[in-house]
Amino acid sequence: MPNRPVEIGPAGLHTARAIEHLRLVRGLTQHQLAARCTELGRPMANTALSRTERARRRCDVDDLVALAAALGAAPAALLLPWPTHSPESDVTSHSLTPIQETLLG
Repeated sequence: MPNRPVEIGPAGLHTARAIEHLRLVRGLTQHQLAARCTELGRPMANTALSRTERARRRCDVDDLVALAAALGAAPAALLLPWPTHSPESDVTSHSLTPIQETLLG
């Protein structure tokens, strides 16, 4: 019986959106964020980050911690739902919830 990959669930989808949203708010490209993670000791290619943001790759705990540090946020902040980014919207116009503001400092 062939192994099937475990599907990414709601928390994983929220995390993927949160990573992309916060990266865009911080004005970082995928290359820049991946490089920051690598500098922090968690090697990451921009293609891995792209696949994570598109929910095509699972984000493990080590990735989550490195991404949060590289984005200047608490890991828990990446577990919360964030608005979905669309090219037509201004990413900085989304208001944060009080919990998100607290977690982001």
